Amino acid sequence: MKLPKELYNGIIIFIGIGLYFMLMEILGLADLYYLRLFNVLFVFYGTNRTLKMNYREGKTIFVSNAVSALLTSLTGVFLSIVGLIAYSYIKGGDAYLQSLSKTFLFGGTPSIMTYSISLLFEGIVSAVIVSFMLMLYWDTRYVSDKHEVK
Repeated sequence: MKLPKELYNGIIIFIGIGLYFMLMEILGLADLYYLRLFNVLFVFYGTNRTLKMNYREGKTIFVSNAVSALLTSLTGVFLSIVGLIAYSYIKGGDAYLQSLSKTFLFGGTPSIMTYSISLLFEGIVSAVIVSFMLMLYWDTRYVSDKHEVK
């Protein structure tokens, strides 16, 4: 059974983000909130990979590619949030969460679920933005723009 490319590339996003955060933790950089912003690069990579695969397969309808891009990026985001929740509980629950940067989203002491829901909303917004940005980039390759001017 072959996985749909959206799920496959969403898993690639999840693995990339997971490895990136593990590396940051190993290097002692997990508390630097600005380094967390680079996870969007993995979302760009996986989503762009889906659009490239669609284009190679001859799928050039703008709307279906936009849906495919959004599904890919949202899959990566949802899997990453689930992974964060599991990892946080494995590392000690709310006590582990308090070891993360206090300047990232919260000033108090959020629970794992509060923290994860906030990151989920942030991830959904970034998934939508990444998908739209890549659709603007790929827009010139789709059928709706291949008109000949006479």
